[in-house]
Amino acid sequence: MHNIRKAIIPAAGLGTRMLPLTKVVPKELLPLATKPIIQHIVEEISEAGFEEVILVTNPNKFPLAKHFSRDIEIERKVLKNSTNSFLKDLGQLSNMKIKISNAIQHKALGLGHAILCSKKFIKNEPFAVVLPDMVIDSNKKNSNLALMKKKFEASGNSSLLLDVAKKSEVSKYGIVKVKKLKDSLNSFYIEGIIEKPKPEDAPSKLFAAGRYIFNNEIFKFLLKERPDSQGEIQLTGAISNYVKENPLMGFSLNGKIHDCGNKENYLLANLEFSRKDKNLNKILKKYFR
Repeated sequence: MHNIRKAIIPAAGLGTRMLPLTKVVPKELLPLATKPIIQHIVEEISEAGFEEVILVTNPNKFPLAKHFSRDIEIERKVLKNSTNSFLKDLGQLSNMKIKISNAIQHKALGLGHAILCSKKFIKNEPFAVVLPDMVIDSNKKNSNLALMKKKFEASGNSSLLLDVAKKSEVSKYGIVKVKKLKDSLNSFYIEGIIEKPKPEDAPSKLFAAGRYIFNNEIFKFLLKERPDSQGEIQLTGAISNYVKENPLMGFSLNGKIHDCGNKENYLLANLEFSRKDKNLNKILKKYFR
């Protein structure tokens, strides 16, 4: 049994694709229906059975951690009027059974570097990485990260969640080369990964969909990874070397994932998540009529 307890959320980015929305407010705190984006992500991690989240932030994003600290005065005021529609969401936030730790990434040096900033919290344990702008359909959360956790604890094999990119969007993602497992429609062996390839150079249309589970061995490859032309340490480079020596599994996404890191998809995600909320859906129906 390979117990996995911790998950990293790399949230130190500047949110440049969302400016001017993110000039003052971190993109992870922008609303997605009735909750900030980051709360959807932490709830997914908690519901999947993890015990601790390591939030990797920059020095200016302290409101992220504050969002998960209790505010007794706000709770007291809300509880005076128990008919408030947001009471349930506030209660979920206050009663979340997961530890939140904070790691600082002082310079934007890439996803691989952000994970390295968490090493003192992870120590020698395996861990998950969950990207904060990739939000999974609320009805399918437990079908993905929780399944990856279960598979890791049974086998000890690291894994990625995979989705299919449109040909026009292949160059936005880390694209994997895979070998399909026999007798399985949804599982693969990953043989390689390329960061943002041209469509003609892509080995497939399958991309890493923001959910990773690693054994601690990945740190060895991250520490050896050289900065790219932008001075960033890329996780995909470390994965490329990792798979030469270690098995890496891929699991197909169950449901739909929303890239909330750009304005167009963020808008569509808000519409879809709002449709799943009983009260907001009534407002939307009335408005569009």
